[in-house]
Amino acid sequence: MAIHARTSSDGQELDISIEGRFDFSSHQEFRKAYEDTENSPANYVVDMKETTYLDSSALGMLLLLRDHAGGDEARISIINCNDDVKKILTISNFEQLFEIH
Repeated sequence: MAIHARTSSDGQELDISIEGRFDFSSHQEFRKAYEDTENSPANYVVDMKETTYLDSSALGMLLLLRDHAGGDEARISIINCNDDVKKILTISNFEQLFEIH
């Protein structure tokens, strides 16, 4: 499991990619990925192309990211989900809180 964060050159977007299992063991690394940015980006992108598993603690971590990014005003996209991950996000009604592509 690895989490990588990259800020765009203009500092307006933070891309977070998650490899492997996204579960409670990822908590500190995921939080560090968005809290250690110098400024507050306008957009967040969570890339799950390499994510193989997602559990309820991961859903909670996504909600914490949303709170950090501004709650209802947050602009967060979750992209490249495999079918299993997308199904969990859909069942959890996360499409109402995040842009899921």
